[in-house]
Amino acid sequence: MPPHPHRPPELAWQVFRGSEAIRRGLLSRHHLRGSSWIRLRQDVYADARLDRDHALACRAALLRMPPGAAIAGPSAAYLHGVEHAADFTDDVHVLLPATVRADSQPGVRVHHAPMSSTRSGLLVPVGSAAPARTSPPVGTRSPAGTSSPIGTSSPAGARSTGAVMILAGPPPRTEPAACAWETAVWADPVEAVGIIDGLLRTGSVKRSALASEAARNACRPGGRRAAWVFGLTDGLAQSPPESHLRVRLVLAGLPRPVAQYPVRVSTGLILHPDLAWPEFRVAVEYDGQWHSDADRMHLDRRRLNQLVAAGWLVLHVTGRRLRKEFPVLVREIRAALVARGWRP
Repeated sequence: MPPHPHRPPELAWQVFRGSEAIRRGLLSRHHLRGSSWIRLRQDVYADARLDRDHALACRAALLRMPPGAAIAGPSAAYLHGVEHAADFTDDVHVLLPATVRADSQPGVRVHHAPMSSTRSGLLVPVGSAAPARTSPPVGTRSPAGTSSPIGTSSPAGARSTGAVMILAGPPPRTEPAACAWETAVWADPVEAVGIIDGLLRTGSVKRSALASEAARNACRPGGRRAAWVFGLTDGLAQSPPESHLRVRLVLAGLPRPVAQYPVRVSTGLILHPDLAWPEFRVAVEYDGQWHSDADRMHLDRRRLNQLVAAGWLVLHVTGRRLRKEFPVLVREIRAALVARGWRP
């Protein structure tokens, strides 16, 4: 029978090293097998009440990293508010100083910063934002803000009063423009554009910052790739699949569509198709799962009729077709553009 829940106050709502908790007499191996804790990776445990999201995975990864490590790339984008950038089971991207090495770990992708850099402010100051959904509910006292006989982890920028045991507070991460560059270089281009579009849409980064980042890192490996990926972003897509669809259509050889192009219809309303080629009055609408709602479908069909009455040819794309029938979609959209006057 599993042991009853047992949570010393010092470990409540925390991510910690199991061996150190045992050494300090806070827990036994028997306790660690109980329902109070979740094992995240070798010798790393967390309060089981914490949300199992990518922020939790980041905290666990850093606890086994040397000092100076920071969350980077898609993982940093998640911490900056782009929730679709990564989930709990995805690999955690970690950036280490050029001269620091770390043992390989399952579920962690280690990258190294250049030997020298002209960058300033590579990291977001620790404490500037809380990690998403990894703190106790409002009104619950967290031991992270109280005096405690146990040490906290240097990688998180917290106090250290002995052996590293707890990783508390927001994980250190590269700033938004830097993590956008890293994402462009490390991730699949289509996925990278979706993530960077998310950073742009939330206001975490501006296009001018992306341009500066690309120029500053133009001579680094991956510089040309990053500049190319940045050129495919726009920040106007309302969902990741819309970003993915736009980029895949461009890579398939179609002219670049305009996201959320304003179309004034006869009623005076201004509608914004997901993707549009204004010159040819061809539009594409992405239908996600929420479009199955009856009220939503009613509004969509009325919207479609208004666009058609305004002289637009509107094609619809579902998630299933985007995943399984993309070549057919390309042919259909190409045919619509050609019928409206496009000459490949």
